[in-house]
Amino acid sequence: MDPEQGREVLRHLQVTAGSPLGVLALNSGGVLADHGWFRILGGGSERMPDLASASGLASPDEVTGPPPYLMVGYDVLGGRFAIDGGGLGVSPGEVCYFGPDSLTWDGLGGGHGDFVAAAIGGHLAPAFAALRWPGWEDEVAAVPPHQGLSVYPPPFSREGKDIAAASRRVVPVQELFSFYDGAARQIRTGQPD
Repeated sequence: MDPEQGREVLRHLQVTAGSPLGVLALNSGGVLADHGWFRILGGGSERMPDLASASGLASPDEVTGPPPYLMVGYDVLGGRFAIDGGGLGVSPGEVCYFGPDSLTWDGLGGGHGDFVAAAIGGHLAPAFAALRWPGWEDEVAAVPPHQGLSVYPPPFSREGKDIAAASRRVVPVQELFSFYDGAARQIRTGQPD
């Protein structure tokens, strides 16, 4: 990771180098945890966005207030993790998860440091058991961090609840984000995008 890039991300985040966000931004391009299921953002790399750009943060000179959320990671299925800045409607400061099975933001019960420790320590595994299938470890480990697994039928559908029976293929992770955002909008409004 380019040290200058890390310092620039830290400047955009407006956090100290001693905070969990700052440590990751300054010292790591990102972290893969639990066989690569979790992709925790840091200072960015060729294959992972940095914390600031993933959240669309502008230069600190242009900022007028805190962001509604700060994206801090994602999973191999295109679920996203973000710190609620007030815009997710859960609890400011809490890390929330937008799941491909629920299409809603739900709180994980702690802050960023708790999230990182739980992901790295394997403590999130029980919460994700319904999204995993026999042999997922080897399949997920082979997926590069800038890509994810598209599941069909999708996990939010009645037919997609059995992930083991669904078909899976590797696609750009941004494609998954767009698909799940569009599906959530359609379900909320009843109208296609």
